[in-house]
Amino acid sequence: MAQNMMLYWASGSPPCWRVMIALEEKKLQGYKHKLLSFDKKEHQSAEVKALNPRAQLPTFKHGDLIVNESFAACLYLESAFKSQGTRLIPDDPAEQALVYQRMFETNNLQQKMHDVAFYKRHVPEEEQHESALKRNKENLVTELKLWDGYLEKMGKGSYLAGKNFTMADVVCFPIIAFFPRLHCPKDRCPRLMEYYEMLKDRPSIKASWPPHWLDNPEGPDMLKNLCQKQTNTDSVLLQKGFIASCECMRIKVEKCYSTRLSVLQNEFPTKHYRL
Repeated sequence: MAQNMMLYWASGSPPCWRVMIALEEKKLQGYKHKLLSFDKKEHQSAEVKALNPRAQLPTFKHGDLIVNESFAACLYLESAFKSQGTRLIPDDPAEQALVYQRMFETNNLQQKMHDVAFYKRHVPEEEQHESALKRNKENLVTELKLWDGYLEKMGKGSYLAGKNFTMADVVCFPIIAFFPRLHCPKDRCPRLMEYYEMLKDRPSIKASWPPHWLDNPEGPDMLKNLCQKQTNTDSVLLQKGFIASCECMRIKVEKCYSTRLSVLQNEFPTKHYRL
């Protein structure tokens, strides 16, 4: 059955990885596949575009059926091969709802991780601001606490949606795996790190591990400074900078609108206007 399947993929791509995990879990080894390079823009080849006009990976083909979104491909595999391999979507509606919720929440975790780890790579230098990066880090820390809370509530040794491995884990693990690889401090997400350690040797995950991660186990330290605390000196400097900025703005406003202010002060009580 797997022999008439074709997967175009890239190493280290979470969307590609989750489809590969799903294929392994459904015992569909032996599918055809083609490893492509984003750096060489091989995903923009005519071969890929003929199947996927968006020129995105993964691009998955099963017989005459083409599925190009990773969530859709994973759900298709579960639906088409429900009785084969690991059951990834439970029958109970409430349990299903939790699996789907964690699946789609993965997008939040991925985006917030991306906003920090790849900020300086993807945002043009002239548009970069330390305040924006600081805000992105704070958003990521908040998101990590949320996921740690989910696992805490489930109990030690649990998966993302309960006691069983489900599609939520298939979809989310490739994102979570980036946190230890990018040197995220363990104290920022201890439960997620425990979850990572529990799953990293699962056969389906080991079989689909990104090849270049095997060659280079140590990734860049893009998340190393996520736990840096603001020192008293930093706080004082930020406060002084803020006060100076406010004073500068006040002077500019007074110069630009001195005439209007005079009119306003004559018409209304000055205590209501503190510019």
